[in-house]
Amino acid sequence: MPRNYRPAKSVRILLAEGRGSGRGALAVLLGMEPDLRVVAQVGSGDAVVDAALVHRPDVALLDVELPVRGGLEAAADLRDQVPDCRVLILTTHGRPGYLRRAMAAGAAGFLVKDGPVDELTLAIRRLLTGETVIDPALAAAALNAGPSPLTADECEVLRASAGGATVADIAAALRLPESEVVDLLSSATAKVGARSRPEAVRAAREQGWL
Repeated sequence: MPRNYRPAKSVRILLAEGRGSGRGALAVLLGMEPDLRVVAQVGSGDAVVDAALVHRPDVALLDVELPVRGGLEAAADLRDQVPDCRVLILTTHGRPGYLRRAMAAGAAGFLVKDGPVDELTLAIRRLLTGETVIDPALAAAALNAGPSPLTADECEVLRASAGGATVADIAAALRLPESEVVDLLSSATAKVGARSRPEAVRAAREQGWL
C-alpha cells in the first residue's frame, strides 16, 4: 500500500471498457480487493459522464478505444464535469501520442492494459494519494517521440476521412469549405510522411495522434 493511503471507506470505481467480457472480468478482480468497489460499468465513452454523475466514483478506469466517444475525450469530459474523479487511462497499445493527449485531457494515470492486476490496484491507490501514475516504458517513449506535428484542425479532418469519406462529405460534416478541407488533408498527409490519405490516418493512429 502507498504510505499516505488511508481510505475512510471503500474506493468507488467506474469501469469503462468496450469489451463486455473484459469489463466483467476486470470488475470481478477489482471487487476481490477489500478496499475497492466497482460501482458502475459502461461500454461506451458517451455513457461515462452520466454514470459518474449518478454514482460519484473516486476513480474512473477508461479504455482509450471506447466506442462512440474515446477514452481520452471522456477523460476531458470528466475533468470538466466531475473534477473530483481521478482518471486512469488503460490502453492495449502503448503509443506515446496517447500519453501526451491523456495528460492534456486531465488524466492522472496511464497504464498499458493486461498487466498484473496488482499493478493496477496499486496504481488506483496511488492516485488517491495525489500521485500521477504513468507506465515507465511509455513515459520514456513519449519523451523520445516528441509532440504531434498535427494541428487540431488537421486531426479533425483526418478522423473525418477515416471511413473513406469524400472531401464533400468531410466539408459538410465539419462545416468547412471544401478548399480548406483539401488544404488540411494535404498538410496532414505531408507532415506524417504519408503518400495517401488512408496511409496518413494509419500512421497518425499508430503514433497515438488521433
